[in-house]
Amino acid sequence: MFQTVSLYTLGCRLNQAETAALSHAFANSGFTIVDFDQPADLVVINTCTVTENGDADTRRIVNRIRRHTPQSQIALIGCQAEIQGETLLRDLAVNFVVGNGAKMSFPQLLRKQGEKTPALLLPKITREPFSVAAAEVDPRHTRANLKIQDGCDFFCSYCEIPYARGRARSREFDDLMRGARDLLQAGYREIVLTGINVGTYSYQDKTIADVLAALEALPDLQRLRISSIEPTTIPDSLIDRMAEKGKFCRHLHLPMQHGHDQILEAMNRRYRIADYCAFVQQTVQRVPDICIGADVMVGFPGETQAHFEASVRILEELPLAYFHVFSYSDRSRNQSRLFSQKVAKNEIQKRSKVLRDLSNQKRMAYLNRMCGKTESVLFEQSKEDWWSGLTDNFVRVHVRSQDSLKNCLLPVELDKRRGLTVIGKI
Repeated sequence: MFQTVSLYTLGCRLNQAETAALSHAFANSGFTIVDFDQPADLVVINTCTVTENGDADTRRIVNRIRRHTPQSQIALIGCQAEIQGETLLRDLAVNFVVGNGAKMSFPQLLRKQGEKTPALLLPKITREPFSVAAAEVDPRHTRANLKIQDGCDFFCSYCEIPYARGRARSREFDDLMRGARDLLQAGYREIVLTGINVGTYSYQDKTIADVLAALEALPDLQRLRISSIEPTTIPDSLIDRMAEKGKFCRHLHLPMQHGHDQILEAMNRRYRIADYCAFVQQTVQRVPDICIGADVMVGFPGETQAHFEASVRILEELPLAYFHVFSYSDRSRNQSRLFSQKVAKNEIQKRSKVLRDLSNQKRMAYLNRMCGKTESVLFEQSKEDWWSGLTDNFVRVHVRSQDSLKNCLLPVELDKRRGLTVIGKI
């Protein structure tokens, strides 16, 4: 029977929040949690399958475990497990494959059934509201992730997340608030809201606006951040609260995906580029120094050079501070895998480099504008007396101090940009 368990997270902040809760659930079930680089009876890998790179990461981690701790049994849980369950069990020869419908109850099931626990656990994912039994406290991180929502009903043609995570559902409101209070009691100053499509939160009569208002009212909370949110789901009250520069971080990550309406329509996105641009421009005018980032996809089937150049022009003109660039890849259940006019991989790589270089230019320009200002920084970690932290508007700041600044929220003068960070003075 297993005694020691280690956990490893691939992918998004939602996975991070779930791994933190799973760690406590394993501990509450009588298992001893050890660091990932230490030998363990069971290694649990929370997988990602958004892109083919996520699949490759799973294989890489499994091979690493086999080399360093061959005696460890391996459990693959989460999104890739949900989509590729039987294939993973056969091809990677792991001991357990657990889909999203069972992963949060896996510790209790393992303790109850022991060696009789089925190797493949893929129950149907329900649409019912959910609760999170264990605290999402992760002592390795200064900023806490709070899961408020799961699943998605949007069915963008490039995405298989609705099949991996199920349909949209929300965390019970009282349980969500209890989870937030647990995080604050553990000493966190900033909470980051996570989910697949957080703006669609809906529980009884509560919406995302109600969640934001209730969390803001918690007296011990100093910062509230949203990890990523669809532009069509943002309540106007959120922008008003950001403009007031209270607890809401002046930071929005808004998936754009493409700058041409023809591609957006093929992607089954719920806006056109003029709508997206208008929202970004209005928000920048209303919220001083807000940091707005985006997701942009390269190489979607049918993307011509003209489509790509149109997207580049939009990104050049928009007051974005950065964007994450994703290379399109066919997935086993996304609708776009059936589309013709696939873009060659070498062309995708070339276009991706253009956008990554542009993103770096935008980031540096934004940081240059912030230099000379004084902003509050939440410090996270240090290396050789250099402490690193974030402003509420997502500027990475380094200051020199021989004193411990971990989890301190301090005013810092932003002095000069160094690469994609800023050197500051307390």
